[in-house]
Amino acid sequence: MRLVFSGAAHEVTGSCHYLEVADTKLFVDCGMEQGVNIYENVEPPVPYSEIDYVLVTHSHIDHVGMLPYLYARGFRGHIVATAATCDLCEIMLRDSAHIQEMEAEWKNRKARRAGRPQVTPIYEMQDALGVLKLFEPHEYGELVTLNDALTVRFTDVGHLLGSASIEIWMKENGIEKKIVFSGDIGNKNKPLIKDPIYTKEADYAVMEATYGDRLHEKGGDHVAELARIIQDTLDRGGNVVIPAFAVGRTQELLYFMRQIKAKKLVHGHDQFEVYVDSPLAVEATHVFKRNQMDCYDEETQELVRAGINPISFPGLKLSITSDESININFDTKPKVIISASGMCDAGRIRHHLKHNLWRKECTVVFAGYQANGTIGRSLIDGNKLVRLFGETIDVEAHIETLHDISGHADQSGLLEWAEAFEKKPQQYFIVHGDDSVCDRFAELVTQRTKVPAAAPFSGAEYDLAKGVWIKETVGIPIVSKTEAAKKANGIYARLLAAGERLMSVIRRNEGGTNKDLAKFADQIQALCDKWDR
Repeated sequence: MRLVFSGAAHEVTGSCHYLEVADTKLFVDCGMEQGVNIYENVEPPVPYSEIDYVLVTHSHIDHVGMLPYLYARGFRGHIVATAATCDLCEIMLRDSAHIQEMEAEWKNRKARRAGRPQVTPIYEMQDALGVLKLFEPHEYGELVTLNDALTVRFTDVGHLLGSASIEIWMKENGIEKKIVFSGDIGNKNKPLIKDPIYTKEADYAVMEATYGDRLHEKGGDHVAELARIIQDTLDRGGNVVIPAFAVGRTQELLYFMRQIKAKKLVHGHDQFEVYVDSPLAVEATHVFKRNQMDCYDEETQELVRAGINPISFPGLKLSITSDESININFDTKPKVIISASGMCDAGRIRHHLKHNLWRKECTVVFAGYQANGTIGRSLIDGNKLVRLFGETIDVEAHIETLHDISGHADQSGLLEWAEAFEKKPQQYFIVHGDDSVCDRFAELVTQRTKVPAAAPFSGAEYDLAKGVWIKETVGIPIVSKTEAAKKANGIYARLLAAGERLMSVIRRNEGGTNKDLAKFADQIQALCDKWDR
């Protein structure tokens, strides 16, 4: 039983953990890094083609965004998640692939003009479509037997529609252990979705620490706060621009907007329009509706039973096409614009910022975590100049932040999850937090639970059967990649991965009939003859 830490070790994004039990190899999450990352992530100890399963905690890109990359490099195993997570990944991964292709195309247009080498996307749409066929949906609370060595269960952890902590029962050489991965632990009393459910027993716990060093500001009335911002901005004749994560945060904002409209909290602008300008957010909103009776909290279910759509209202406009998006900024009527991405590092929101940041009458409202290095963090930090599409934009708009709206538990919520075990783990592993936060929160967990807590770096390995470290590592700071390294991360790396997968397939065919093996060998030789130049 071996646990290897790869992504989100002393960093907030890029979650990925490798687990090996008996002959089974699996990942828990496989996320994309976002914002600025300071440490190198180690490659898994086996080729991607040998991974049997990926267990997914939830559909945010920093937890699933590299699944198409795995597929492009030979992964053909099973991806196991809740039904709602499978539905959301269907749109999230297609959208991510589209972004990868479009950004590569944009960079290559500039590179051609400057005589620089072309770049390749991390993965393409065909990879996203391929990996989506590998998803297997399951319900909360269902015991899922993967094989004789592994059984898993998903528990609602209240972070996002379909989000889960994952319990894993392991058997190897007569030894039985249980490990739980917290996923992203939800904030209590959130609109739409249920509060987190806690796990009662485990031998080991891998838990996130995003807000392990802070407490959310309490007592804020988000409906009243939003109504004030909208009132003031529309009175000035400006637009309210809200960068929002397409999945989760956009739907929460629509829930608040419905209340503002229903209670008539904005005066003199009764018919104000709210644009959701994100095809992904529109599709995600449909997924929320499909899963409403399984995932919504009781208050929201009461609205549904009363025939009220909790995330729809008069004046809601859904923008799908590029032309519809462009026309939003040609319409001079003051309005609310909700658009992705939530950190302003991609997507249509950048166009809305370009058209509205320089206008004193407008307001930009942040309603979620902004990673270091993103435009969103830059604006929250008070910078008066930002670069968008090669232009420098003066920041004259009002900048507001909705506090205590995070989908993540704060320090007290995280500790509540850690202390809820009736049978305490023998070891906590702290991940998914900023560099210093992971260390400080590990110390706090140890103090509060009287159980050892460690914050491993990428590459650290732990023997879960013996309860000892196999390898302890230190963080390897990221340095500028050489041209050779850049090349290795492109198409050539994909070719190497294909070769690794071929070797894996060859080994799995040991013991086949002579006729089949001979045919296979002839096909490989013919391929080699074609490319052996």
